[in-house]
Amino acid sequence: MIKINLLPHRQIRRAERQREFSLMASLVAIAAAAILFVSWSYVSAQIRTQQERNQRLQDEMVRLDKEIAIISTLKEQIKHVLERKQIVEGLQNDRNQAVQILDELARLLPEGVLLKSIKQIENEIELKGVADTNGRVASLVHNLSGSSIIQNPNLVEIQASNIQQDLKQYEFVLRITLRQEQPADSQAKQKPASPQG
Repeated sequence: MIKINLLPHRQIRRAERQREFSLMASLVAIAAAAILFVSWSYVSAQIRTQQERNQRLQDEMVRLDKEIAIISTLKEQIKHVLERKQIVEGLQNDRNQAVQILDELARLLPEGVLLKSIKQIENEIELKGVADTNGRVASLVHNLSGSSIIQNPNLVEIQASNIQQDLKQYEFVLRITLRQEQPADSQAKQKPASPQG
């Protein structure tokens, strides 16, 4: 029988396996290191990106806080301006209202009636005057009843007094109320009168 010595062949084969194992272990270690490096780089990049986003958000929040503060001061200024505007409009309406009232009274005052005083308290006006007859006072009350800006004429008092021996005059106190819709009516009257282009 032939005897074959396989010992060197086994040693060579074992040495090759050890080399292959070492090579594979080195490749696995290098691959693991590469994966760890790539993973660490990716995570670091993500962290940096998120930190940059956070910083941008914080900067935007600071900017928005400043803008909100500016907006709140602007709202206060707008509120004050609107209050002033309402006051000015009220004064403008009152100024126009006085002119309209005086114009209306001048149109409706009958001959023989003289007004001594006109006093306005909110929407009520008190007229004091003299007339040469009772009929003139009644005519004034009738004229005021048909007014577009005045309503509810109320004769409070009328007194006869002698100026001369056979000449009398009648002092009266009359209260009237202004219509609430008067400014809207005056605007409606002004609109048709405006020229159309």
